[in-house]
Amino acid sequence: MFMRMVQVKVRPEEADQMIGVYSDSIIPALQKTPGCMYASLIRSSQNSSEAISMTLWDSIEHAEAYEHGGLFQQLMGQIAPYLSDSSEWKIQLSKDFTWEYIPTHEEPVVKSYKVTTSFPAPPSAGIPSKPMYVRILSVRLKPGKLEEFASLYNAEILPMLQDVHGCRYAFLTEGVAEQNEILSVTIWDSKEAADTYEESGLFRKLTRKVEHTFSEIYQWKLSVEKRSSMQVASTEDMNISGYNLVSGKVF
Repeated sequence: MFMRMVQVKVRPEEADQMIGVYSDSIIPALQKTPGCMYASLIRSSQNSSEAISMTLWDSIEHAEAYEHGGLFQQLMGQIAPYLSDSSEWKIQLSKDFTWEYIPTHEEPVVKSYKVTTSFPAPPSAGIPSKPMYVRILSVRLKPGKLEEFASLYNAEILPMLQDVHGCRYAFLTEGVAEQNEILSVTIWDSKEAADTYEESGLFRKLTRKVEHTFSEIYQWKLSVEKRSSMQVASTEDMNISGYNLVSGKVF
């Protein structure tokens, strides 16, 4: 199975219209697309302008056929009017040979992941369209540590997540373009359920089981924090993002 994420920046005042287009046009189009099992639109709980189209596919071949066959570009064209302008400007020479400064649109960020573990199985079965909360944890691993991380995730983390109140679905994915990047995607009944899990200390307990597989920069950060009792930020920190599921459907 294959997970594909398309991140876009939406003008906040246009968000409701964009959600409507996604529900009424994009989801039906994806439902007819060979290999697409699930489509959802999730919106950041921290930044109302950030949204992600998260889709599940039965194979990488079907996902790539969709991306390169023209339908992806056609569907992006339907939501383009609602996307934010970039903070960058491009300069071009006009017809009367004067310089023009034109705002550019934020380009969508497309990332693809191979799903290596999930619950329940099949993972798409039963994912409701009702409002839920999506928690995405991303981290970089040491080269060669993916197999060990996945083994620990399957043996020790996944069984405990299955018993956590409010946790309905979990996916462990590995990056296709960046092979040392992994995502743990969990879907919850509510943000409150996800917050309770994190605040209970269980999340930290589970993290300690696998953090020895995290990147060398992350290990350096941990050693500095232990010696100095200071918080250190690095480019390879474990990152946690929360999203509200605003539209979705299982095919």
